[in-house]
Amino acid sequence: MHDERGKRMISRSLMAASTKPILLSILLGGEDYGYNIIRKVKDLSAGALEWADGTIYPVFQRLEKDGLVSSRWIASPEGRFRKYYKITAQGRLELAEEMAQWQSVIKALGKLGKLLPVLES
Repeated sequence: MHDERGKRMISRSLMAASTKPILLSILLGGEDYGYNIIRKVKDLSAGALEWADGTIYPVFQRLEKDGLVSSRWIASPEGRFRKYYKITAQGRLELAEEMAQWQSVIKALGKLGKLLPVLES
């Protein structure tokens, strides 16, 4: 799947499945706020993963409810308050488990790739 600029896009179902481990992984680097996280994801994926501003906030609410992240409001230098998120110890354990599962999927896909013809993009 490609966008109008010819850039490869990630399907919605794969984006949904990867949102939690991506967010938790970014927070391993330290506390951060939503808009900055969205920018980091876009940069790290070379634009393949683009989330709308409001997309991750419901996910963060669920992660916080599940005890995987904590949050606090911090005033920016301009005086605007931003909600900063931080991964918790429980979030680190959950991320480790999720990453093990992703590694299993990647390993299986790698084995299948050897059996299937390579598709040209």
